[in-house]
Amino acid sequence: MDKLYIVIPAYNEESNIENVINDWYPVVEKVGGESRLVIINDGSKDNTYEIMQKLKQEKNLTMFEPMTKPNGGHGATILFGYNYAIEQGADYIFQTDSDGQTLPDEFWQFWEEREKYDMLIGHRSKREDGSSRVFVTKTLKLVIRLCFGVSVTDANTPFRVMKVSTLKQYIGLIPKDYNLSNVIISVIYAKKKLAVKYIPITFRERQGGVNSINIKKIIGIGKQAIKDFRVIGKTI
Repeated sequence: MDKLYIVIPAYNEESNIENVINDWYPVVEKVGGESRLVIINDGSKDNTYEIMQKLKQEKNLTMFEPMTKPNGGHGATILFGYNYAIEQGADYIFQTDSDGQTLPDEFWQFWEEREKYDMLIGHRSKREDGSSRVFVTKTLKLVIRLCFGVSVTDANTPFRVMKVSTLKQYIGLIPKDYNLSNVIISVIYAKKKLAVKYIPITFRERQGGVNSINIKKIIGIGKQAIKDFRVIGKTI
């Protein structure tokens, strides 16, 4: 039986985290075996981690592993989760986010095709998260094309199934605590011509709480990304 680890980073998500657990825990239950839901608290300043611990005990969620770490950002947190899943002997990793924008019902079409591909990524074809985010995605696609010479449909989607046997061969190419880890994974797979499939998914607006990313931060991340891409491009 395949061992699935669902990796979800969480930062200040006390208004969403219970719904996220209720949404995704049934998925690992259905997959069964030694599968786990791993939600990683990224140094939240609210009660995110306390709520996670409380729900695990109250509902006896034996396949749920709430974890916590100092704040390091989204990219560093998912890398932490990926490496943990690899160490625990997972066969597949699924990553999504804790803001409630993705739908668990859409996971199963990915899971059914997992053996055929090194990675399956959700293509956010139905987006309700605002025009500024869509603009960022399109700009990122262009920057990746210019910096790496590859085309990716949706490089940073937080909805991806990855075969661990492939991921562990390339995860060492990603700089420690790198902020755009999923982007670089998408680029590496494209550069190495690995088997990747994009499947359209629904992408809702944030279901609660406040988005921690604003335009100023996006511009700053973008400027740093271009510098980093130039360096990373020489290694992959």
